[in-house]
Amino acid sequence: MNAGTSSPARARGPRPLLSGAKRILSLPIVALAGVVFLVAPASQSSAQEEEGSISDELSEAVTAYLDAQDELDALKQEQADLEQELEDSEAESAALKVELEEYAAIASTTSDFQSTAALLASGDPQNAIAAMEMLQFLGESRADRLNELIARLQEIEATRQTLADNIEEQENTTEEMEAARDRAARELAASGGDDAVGPTASDAPPAEPFEGESNGCTEEDPTADGCLTPRTLHALEQAQIVGFRRFVACYRPSSFGEHGKGRACDFSSEPDGFRGDAQGEDYEYGQNLAAWFVENADVLDVQYVIWYRQIWLPSSGWKSYSGAHGDPNSDHTNHVHLSIRS
Repeated sequence: MNAGTSSPARARGPRPLLSGAKRILSLPIVALAGVVFLVAPASQSSAQEEEGSISDELSEAVTAYLDAQDELDALKQEQADLEQELEDSEAESAALKVELEEYAAIASTTSDFQSTAALLASGDPQNAIAAMEMLQFLGESRADRLNELIARLQEIEATRQTLADNIEEQENTTEEMEAARDRAARELAASGGDDAVGPTASDAPPAEPFEGESNGCTEEDPTADGCLTPRTLHALEQAQIVGFRRFVACYRPSSFGEHGKGRACDFSSEPDGFRGDAQGEDYEYGQNLAAWFVENADVLDVQYVIWYRQIWLPSSGWKSYSGAHGDPNSDHTNHVHLSIRS
């Protein structure tokens, strides 16, 4: 994987470049402060402003689809947990039933008169009486536990049916959200949203998952004057940790898209800024980076990726992209655009 040249980051000291994306790194959180973020020179900032972007409609459609998919996954996990609880409860119920049957067999063969005779013959009636009381208590406690389990099994059966109905409804909602997302994507994709053969295999190590809360644009953007969401900053850091160290620009004021919300970054295919169409080594760098974002989409909460006149959307894969104006910036032929979920 190609590594770009670096320049000192604002408010951050420069560190040595990584040897390449194939080198698997495991850095503690404190080491993230040493990651070098390449800051856009003033002469390059205007180039980024010319970049085309997807519509708010598509962005909202993708977000709605991903949220619906998350809800469906949560419901399916709840269903799996419930099935496990049902299995455990049924096993415990069966064991208790065996104990109760054994207790009933003992009680049925020992009448009160026989018990009294046995107590009198034992020479220690108090101990015998205590034993009988304990036997009765154990039988009652098992019966109570069995009744609790029977009631719980009935609740589980009822919940199971409700959950199945909810999952079916959520599956329908997810399909509707997916259809809305695809309709919006086709408006921006060439030839009615034709499937495209985009990059799918990267030689970089996997990303670490984001941990914590990501509520709003709360983190300082190390690549520009602005802010990023914690999840977006994490994705940026992870990309640079594994070796994608070329020029990056993230936040910029915008009335649409994710850049103005601190949820998007543009990763140049060249070491020091946005220029013409990527060729040769620069093109391979962009291919590798775009593939890495796709491979780590779930871990990084990727909303979509745009690279070289193609757009990648969750579950639908790469599509041809026409939301451009025939120049390298809006065609995304000189940088990989990454948008992250809120």
